[in-house]
Amino acid sequence: MRLTDTRLAIAVIALSAASPLLADAPLVVTDIAPVQSLVAQVMGETGEPVLLVAKGADPHDYQLRPSEARALASADLIFWIGPEMTPWLDRALSTARAEAPLALLTTPGTELRHFAGEAAGAPGDHHDGDDTGDDDDHDHEGIDPHAWLDPANARAWIAAIRDRLSAADPSHAADYERNAADAMARLTALEEEVQTTLSAARGRSLITGHDAYGYFAAAFGLTIAASLSEGDAASPGAHHLSEVTEIARAASDGCIFPEAGHDPAPVEQIAADSGIRIGAVLDPEGLSLAPGAELYGQLLRGLASTIISCLASGG
Repeated sequence: MRLTDTRLAIAVIALSAASPLLADAPLVVTDIAPVQSLVAQVMGETGEPVLLVAKGADPHDYQLRPSEARALASADLIFWIGPEMTPWLDRALSTARAEAPLALLTTPGTELRHFAGEAAGAPGDHHDGDDTGDDDDHDHEGIDPHAWLDPANARAWIAAIRDRLSAADPSHAADYERNAADAMARLTALEEEVQTTLSAARGRSLITGHDAYGYFAAAFGLTIAASLSEGDAASPGAHHLSEVTEIARAASDGCIFPEAGHDPAPVEQIAADSGIRIGAVLDPEGLSLAPGAELYGQLLRGLASTIISCLASGG
């Protein structure tokens, strides 16, 4: 048995073990690390939500291990971003016993955006996006699923997670209410901290590895001048790379950033051709972080510190 399978098995067993506190707790399954972090904050000591996508794995294209498939099939509650982020899970949910898994992108209060930064409005708004006609590149229409990068969305999700947990497990409703209130307070402090960290970044040009930062940029007043790939499944074509290189040449006060889980070679080539500063790796999905309640704060702080460190190096 792999180490990840062992840990997952232990988590499942612990939730059904003889401990009076955990014996009645629901078995909760989450898809990606940022979601698991928010759910863990609300659950607190009541139980530990299972994380399906292991640390470092690509959440967009994932194959469940047998232990993960068993946890999914046995789950009482399932929290996930939605098929826009993990389409493989949409198919796997047919084996789950849990009723109405909560797709967080559909949660009331969630502000959605399309790829390329266009605001998409409230959940349920199925605007189709705009086609730029860049035929040699890729399709970049549709909802951008990286909505956790806006703390306002995380706030709405914490409330929805609290309500769903309390309905499924009323004996611990007071715990979930208290934990959610604590999580909201920490989130407010986190948002203020990141705003302060990024204050010197406003008005400066950022070029990113792919179009995953619209929510973060909108929340904290950043300018994304260009992205190499304009969607999660997209590969940049030669014409688009040439355009980004020209944008990078003009962005003398900016930085270009590689991304965790993506080939850094195109970013490095554009930096070499344009002279723009290259920053450290951005990790919007928490691929390099240890899962748990603290991950969400570490993720946002990490993005902010990586961005400001590169910009500060250029004066």
